[in-house]
Amino acid sequence: MKLLVIVCALIAACSCAPPSMIPGDNSHYVEGESRYVWIPDGEGVPHLVDLEEPVDEDVLNGRNGANNQYWLFTRRNPNNAQILRNGNAGSVTSSNYDRNRPLKVIVHGWNSNGNSNINPIIRSAFLAVQDCNVIVVDWRDLANRNYVTAANGVPGVGQFLGNFLVWLINTAGGNWNNVHLVGFSLGAHVVGNAGRTAGGRPRRVTGLDPAGPRWGGNSNALNRNAGGYVECIHTDGGLLGIFDPIGNTDFYPNGGRNAQPGCWVSTCSHSRAYDLFASTVRTNHLVGRRCNNLNEARNVQCSGATLNMGNGIINKSGSGLYGLRTGDRWPY
Repeated sequence: MKLLVIVCALIAACSCAPPSMIPGDNSHYVEGESRYVWIPDGEGVPHLVDLEEPVDEDVLNGRNGANNQYWLFTRRNPNNAQILRNGNAGSVTSSNYDRNRPLKVIVHGWNSNGNSNINPIIRSAFLAVQDCNVIVVDWRDLANRNYVTAANGVPGVGQFLGNFLVWLINTAGGNWNNVHLVGFSLGAHVVGNAGRTAGGRPRRVTGLDPAGPRWGGNSNALNRNAGGYVECIHTDGGLLGIFDPIGNTDFYPNGGRNAQPGCWVSTCSHSRAYDLFASTVRTNHLVGRRCNNLNEARNVQCSGATLNMGNGIINKSGSGLYGLRTGDRWPY
């Protein structure tokens, strides 16, 4: 009996609760302590991730962000990408890139690529409401490695993206005041690093449920120095996303946590961030109320001034925490 008590005490003291075997269920997860977590791929399919898995140093010591691909879409080619190559001016001059139009950049998250759900849904939303250049960043070579390797490679991917944007605007023209970077999950930290590499010149940066595992207190995470106005939409805070405010403005739809309306598991709540954003680009109908503190945001008890969440308005500005409620299906 004494031995049983000791074993039970050791189990209770262990910070690594056993993972749920229900795909997408992160009810076991304790931020900063748990070893295993379910994370969705680009199609929303959950995968059980070991947060202590060894880093693939060969990958990180290779070309890393140099393998980024840049796919251009415009109203002249809304569905068929034109490939822009860093350092190759001809790839830009022969494309539909127009320096006089706004530039939108979309970056996917872990275990995804340029064709994953986030990209067509946001790309089509931007092109539906504005004649603009949309660049989808495909960083699948690193994103499709184990999560820890991908997370460690995010700064390099972001730095290469930032340098590419500087080269693009210096070579083909453009206006930093018309540049809007959008990233989901690990992609949110990619655009954070890209914006800082570009000296914070992008006018607007949007983080869609910035990835949480291994990112709390990480100096390479998205922050306010990434652009003129940095906005975050938190939908799975404390699980797959960061819950603490990290932007100029942080929105907490439905409390900013799992479960979002219509979702049963954390992985759905995480992905809801880009669905909400795409909807606001098209309709600009989701309005937040300013919160006095994070607890009000968590409990959707905010009653201050209003500010629309998301949208694609390039000169948008604001500050503070905002809470709101949404529906459980498109357009939410």
